[in-house]
Amino acid sequence: MDALHVEGIAASEREWLEAHVAECEACQARARANELALQALRSNTMKIDPALVSTTQARVRMSARELRENQMRLRTLWISCGLSWLLGTLTAPLLWQALAWLERSFEISQVVRIMVFVFCWVAPATVVAAVIAWSYSHATSTGNGPEAWER
Repeated sequence: MDALHVEGIAASEREWLEAHVAECEACQARARANELALQALRSNTMKIDPALVSTTQARVRMSARELRENQMRLRTLWISCGLSWLLGTLTAPLLWQALAWLERSFEISQVVRIMVFVFCWVAPATVVAAVIAWSYSHATSTGNGPEAWER
């Protein structure tokens, strides 16, 4: 019976409940008590300070704006990651061939070629991680840390 008022129930269950309440006096009393309680709750009004309402509305709007901005930043980050992956994949064979040419031309060992290749793949991600770590520590030291980022 409570689910009828709170969540709603399927039409077939509602028909069965209405038929049962029509026949059962105990359930009729419970249904009346529920209706009286709901009417009492609905008739109760609360006085809320208008300043509190406008402050709350302003904060909700600010949070919504920050969420939109964060979504735009994340979208830009995903696009950047995709382009980085694409360019890395397209340029890897060229880098490998260039290093092979250097290996042949200057008699550099294959180990050095592989190390330079791996460095060229790891360096951009390392630089980005360092920049993110720096901005995180800078934001934390200025009071705009992770709590502000999550808002």
